[in-house]
Amino acid sequence: MKLLPWMAISLLFAGASLDTTSIFREVPPAESGITWVHENARSPNRYLPETAGPGVAIFDYNNDGKMDILSVNSGSSTFYRPTQKLHHALYRNNGDGTFTDVTEHAGIQADLFGMGAAVADYDGDGWQDIFVTGYGKAVLYHNNGDGTFSDVTARSGIAQPKWGTSAVWFDYDNDGMLDLFVGQFADYSEKRICQIADSYGGGGADVPKAQAYYCNPQFFGPLPSHLYRNLGGGRFEDVSERTGIASQPGKAWGVVATDVNGDGYTDLFVSNDTMANFLWMNRNGEKFEEIGLESGVGYSADGTPRSGMGVDAGDFDGDGHMDLMVDNMDQQTTSLYRNNGNETFEDWNVKAGLAQATRMLSGWGLGFFDYDNDGRMDLVLSHGYPDDMVDERHRGVTYREPILLMRNLENHKLQNVEAAAGSAFQKMYAARGLAIGDLNNDGYPDVVFTENGGPPHVLMNTLAGRSGWLGLQLRSKKANPGAVGAVIRWSIAGKTFSRVRSAGGSFLSTRDPRELIGAGNQPIEWVEIKWPAPSQAVDRVEKPRMDQYLVVTEGQFPAPK
Repeated sequence: MKLLPWMAISLLFAGASLDTTSIFREVPPAESGITWVHENARSPNRYLPETAGPGVAIFDYNNDGKMDILSVNSGSSTFYRPTQKLHHALYRNNGDGTFTDVTEHAGIQADLFGMGAAVADYDGDGWQDIFVTGYGKAVLYHNNGDGTFSDVTARSGIAQPKWGTSAVWFDYDNDGMLDLFVGQFADYSEKRICQIADSYGGGGADVPKAQAYYCNPQFFGPLPSHLYRNLGGGRFEDVSERTGIASQPGKAWGVVATDVNGDGYTDLFVSNDTMANFLWMNRNGEKFEEIGLESGVGYSADGTPRSGMGVDAGDFDGDGHMDLMVDNMDQQTTSLYRNNGNETFEDWNVKAGLAQATRMLSGWGLGFFDYDNDGRMDLVLSHGYPDDMVDERHRGVTYREPILLMRNLENHKLQNVEAAAGSAFQKMYAARGLAIGDLNNDGYPDVVFTENGGPPHVLMNTLAGRSGWLGLQLRSKKANPGAVGAVIRWSIAGKTFSRVRSAGGSFLSTRDPRELIGAGNQPIEWVEIKWPAPSQAVDRVEKPRMDQYLVVTEGQFPAPK
């Protein structure tokens, strides 16, 4: 009998001896070869950017079919001068469970106080390029196709941000070229130092010692994010004013690009800290209209702003509409917004069981994914309080917090499966960025998350062979190189499912660009890709072979008209 994922989980909870394998196995650095550690530049003054990073990206930089890993590091800034040379970390996947540090050869330097990485083939030459965001600086790296990258920022037309956070590549005007949205956080130009009278080891009972802590973002003004239109030839034009993006300053942490209303134009969901989140609706590739308040995703259910961090989009309930998710601080709970199909949303965090699981946790990176390939979108979330002094000042809240794995049940209730998830889910972290990807090409998504001032953690999915799956690697011709906005439909046992190919998501991070479809124990009868404009071609594959990555080139399998 083939053991179904839910059976394995039930047995694990029951303590049965039939299957004692955890869902995820953390690979130690001595085994993986990933020994890099993030430098958070922590100082006695507790400058706010110190606590934000780092982001992580999973992508194939050398086109060998294996997903590689990039982690972003800190570097020189107006408040930090490293005493030794720092570097980001690009690790090449060797295909045997190990990784090799190729950062120096690749030419990716940490010459900025880095935050996150947005990866895509912006010029359509077949090689994945890298955009690194940071405090006071951003860098666009062009992939030369020989294992090296060139810094092309100066001639790109992309301006330096005040504080760049999450970014995303997507085609807002459907011209077949990838444009770039760059989120900006608060105006930290004053570099304010926040202090509190510390009675824990101060200067005596009558003269408490003043101790610095990371300032609440509410003390700083918002900044407008930027949208850059791809002009071709490696050049970009700032269209933030023209499109309306600059009309609403925010405190952006996370961004995901997806088609919320199914009109064929990609929209943007942006999380903001201590103010309303933004839902930028793309109106025919000409203007963006911000409807966060009206749609129901701007504030909490009681109408108060929250500390929006990581975001994602996915069809949680299988109704064909892309739902939204955003991490928040402790007491605020993570929000799961169900798409009603009419540009409004309902917060399902209580109904789905997410509120209880996240009430005392502060979230950062997160993502929708189907870890057991049963066809339903599960969740993985990383946590950690932003202020490392919180343990001394707030009872019941800790700086280091656990990561969570939430399984999507048949009735769209979420079950915390930490008891079966693996030892990594029993530990505490100052976690930040999180990316999902299939590192060993077994069709089961793995997870990489980072720690502020710590190492990246590689969690390998151990459930291979439990359910059928189909992977899709989409190669465009007329559509944008990332196929962002493509509609993927498939049939299992006579029932049709669909999803929109989104981009971005999580916190400062980029996930595996391939699409994974979990099918349980049923074969996929057909799969169809409707490519985004300007193409709008439809490819259809009948009875695809299961348990493989299928490369679909636009126009390769034309659907009958």
